[in-house]
Amino acid sequence: MTSTASSTDTRHDQAPPDQRPAWQQRLRRFGYAGRAGGDDVRERLVPPYAEPSPRLWAALGFSHGTATRLVRWAGWGGPLLVTLFAGVLRFWNLGSPKAVIFDETYYAKDAWALVHRGFEVNWDKNVNELILSNGGNVPIPTDAAYVVHPPVGKYVIGLGELMFGFDPFGWRFMTAVLGTLSVLLICRIGRRLLRSTFLGCVAGALLAIDGLHFVMSRTALLDGVLMFFVVAAFGCLVVDRDKARARLAAALPVDADGRVRPDARTADTAFLGLRPWRWAAGVMLGLAVATKWNGLYVLAAFAVMTVLWDVGARKVAGARHPYLAVLKYDLGLAFVALVPVMVVTYLTTWLGWLLSPTDGTGGYYRNWAATDGRESAWGWLFPDWLRSLWHYESQVYQFHVDLDSPHTYQSNPWSWLVLGRPVSYYYESPAPGTGGCPVDAGEKCASEVLALGTPMLWWVGIFALAYVLWRWFFRRDWRAGAIACAIAAGYVPWFLYQERTIFLFYAVVFVPFLCLAVAMLLGALIGPPRSSEGRRVAGATGAGVLVLLIAWNFIYFWPIYTGQSIPIDDWRSRMWLDTWV
Repeated sequence: MTSTASSTDTRHDQAPPDQRPAWQQRLRRFGYAGRAGGDDVRERLVPPYAEPSPRLWAALGFSHGTATRLVRWAGWGGPLLVTLFAGVLRFWNLGSPKAVIFDETYYAKDAWALVHRGFEVNWDKNVNELILSNGGNVPIPTDAAYVVHPPVGKYVIGLGELMFGFDPFGWRFMTAVLGTLSVLLICRIGRRLLRSTFLGCVAGALLAIDGLHFVMSRTALLDGVLMFFVVAAFGCLVVDRDKARARLAAALPVDADGRVRPDARTADTAFLGLRPWRWAAGVMLGLAVATKWNGLYVLAAFAVMTVLWDVGARKVAGARHPYLAVLKYDLGLAFVALVPVMVVTYLTTWLGWLLSPTDGTGGYYRNWAATDGRESAWGWLFPDWLRSLWHYESQVYQFHVDLDSPHTYQSNPWSWLVLGRPVSYYYESPAPGTGGCPVDAGEKCASEVLALGTPMLWWVGIFALAYVLWRWFFRRDWRAGAIACAIAAGYVPWFLYQERTIFLFYAVVFVPFLCLAVAMLLGALIGPPRSSEGRRVAGATGAGVLVLLIAWNFIYFWPIYTGQSIPIDDWRSRMWLDTWV
């Protein structure tokens, strides 16, 4: 067996149990373990990856050298195989349904206008049918349109349209690409986070068969694009954490036995470099915010998380004043790498709008500063382009805050984890013998694309979320805290807007991290390598059964994820809750 999520002790030095504060001693009855020490600080700063189990490889007939080479290959080979599987699922029959489904009616056309004109335009209400019937050969209007989301997600969709045409396959192509790549990222992030290639691949495989992620990867909406950039930013920060801690470990003294020891002076004064991975995270977060504004909450959460990681690293290294050391040597560069880089990235993405004409024929509000805003008291201080953009953004903010128009498929975030109200993107009722409906279907058929997470995965995910919160609070496990932080960044802010019109598919932003939580729970179920063989076999069997049930659940709902025509009774049997209809 490979090492699992429970196998690596990532906790720090702590006083003996009888010398700990009273509150810690009281919490021990609930499983609080504090932070344990270790002999070599290097292994606690950068824990090693799982070594091949001699028992397993010997049983399979492999030598230790062969097993080591296979494990090294699996670090990339395993994630790539899982990604190939995810890609086949997402690209299979991608152009079906051949229709403009749900909000594709906005983003597919906005994307086409952006990549040709640099700004969104007003389309005729009946143009969808013309686009589908003429293969996308329709004239692009010239009148600027008022839109309420930044441009990056639409540029991404438009890239696919430029390559493959203004049709369903073209406008879904790039979301399918990013959905597939996000599976690869989660495999690699899970591997680095949990120090287990096996659990990393499990997390990626779970994401590959999540219904909501699958549907969003096959639909030209912005939230799948946002999800990708959030996952990429998280991955950059996890890599940065490892690189910075390795640099800190290299700066610490080594004793006569070759073990790295804590050193207060080094830990309090070490400069950890410019840290390019954190700058890359800033770019990814800028692209996230430039896709949808809720990326700002992710930026705030990730910024706090990465700074706390620096504090923890210096504590392990022996710093007497870790917070002061971070303030002096880390915080300034962390701020620059995340916030100003995000702002510059965000502004750069508006270049098409900024370069459009200011004579009234350019982007919406592009000429505001020279017309309605010419009497502004701040006109002398800021350039016209910035004042026009600021006015546009303020109007968009007001729109989002005031958005409370009722919608058939809106849902409260309290219901999201239990999948209380999924969103139907497409629904047709073909008669027997038409539209793929079997002749012997009886009454009629149903063809639906339902943005519904795989129920078994999400319901297990509720327990997994409880587990990572317990492990973070009581076991002081940074990995659980990182997963919980990412889920909270994508989920908790929506509770502030419960009167606003919001939808379950917004949850796709935190679904990858929910899969990481489930993988961590499965790792705990399997047990650490030091467990008895019977314990490991029983745990692996239970975990395997759980994964198979989730896979079966995805297969069962496959027809309503892909818009296949099935007899109406078969469709009704898949409506497990009344609120799904």
